[in-house]
Amino acid sequence: MGSDNLFGLVAKNIDVIAGPLVALVYPLYASIKAIETRSLADDQQWLTYWVIYSLITLFELTFAKLLELFPIWPYAKLIATCCQPDDILTAAEKYIEENGTEAFERLISRADRESRYRNNYMIFDDDYRY
Repeated sequence: MGSDNLFGLVAKNIDVIAGPLVALVYPLYASIKAIETRSLADDQQWLTYWVIYSLITLFELTFAKLLELFPIWPYAKLIATCCQPDDILTAAEKYIEENGTEAFERLISRADRESRYRNNYMIFDDDYRY
C-alpha cells in the first residue's frame, strides 16, 4: 500500500523530479565536457542551449500567472527539453574528425544520389558544377 502511494506521488510529480535532471544537470555536465574539447561547435551548441533555457525561464517568470491556466505546461517543457535534436553541424564535425573529409564528401554524394533516385526525377550533373 505504501509503495502505491510513493509510485503515485512520483508519477504526479515527474516534471518536478525529472525536470531539473534533464534541463540542468545533464546540460551542465555536457557543457563542461564541451569546454574541455577543442571543438568550437559543441561549445556553440551548449551556449545556444543555455541562452534558450534562459529565455524560457524569463518567459515563465514573466507569464507565471498565465501559465498556471495551462496545467500541461511543465510536461510540455519537459518533453521539449528531452527531445532536442543534436546540432547537425556538431554531428558533421564529429564525422569529419573520425573519418576524414573525403569520407564525408562520399557520404554527401551518396545521399544526394539516393534522394534523386527516390524522387524519380533527373537532375543534370551540370547543375552542380561551380
